Amino acid sequence: MIDLLRIAVRVQGFLDGQGWRSCVIGGIAVHRWGHPRLTYDVDVTLLTGFGDEEKYVDGILGQFAGRRADARAFALARRVILVVAEGGTEIDVALGGLPFEERVVGRASDFEYYPGITLRTCSAEDLIVMKAFAERDMDWGDIRSIVARQGRTLKWRLVMSELKPLCRLKESPEILDKLKRLRASIES
Repeated sequence: MIDLLRIAVRVQGFLDGQGWRSCVIGGIAVHRWGHPRLTYDVDVTLLTGFGDEEKYVDGILGQFAGRRADARAFALARRVILVVAEGGTEIDVALGGLPFEERVVGRASDFEYYPGITLRTCSAEDLIVMKAFAERDMDWGDIRSIVARQGRTLKWRLVMSELKPLCRLKESPEILDKLKRLRASIES
């Protein structure tokens, strides 16, 4: 895990050095807010807005090797840069442009995982929103661990206000019901 965190620090240091706003999400953030689980990659949200993504994509591909032959075209089409660090650690950099993603990065805060290893991660609430929106089995397990560990300190009004419009966009209102049931089962 410590090697993965060092790679995340390197990624975040590069992005910060460019003056770009970002935060760590995914499994590494779950280690902060939930119960640690095995994770093998680094997930980051990078604020790019819309229309100028090339400079971000080119900058990252100049620093890290692409995981696909068409990494640049894939990133511009799918809004995620798939790269790899030396040693084979995969890094996914999501190109953020939505108001929600701006708020996620704005609410992010630093956390010291180990002495000398500090990363800026999304909030617990934003992590729940992202995980619920993705709605994979692993994501629901992560949400359960975050809710169990953070308990009543979670700002549920914020979670629901951020998640509702995303569920409308995805046409998946059942996500909200599933999250409410999960919360009730843990808090009872």
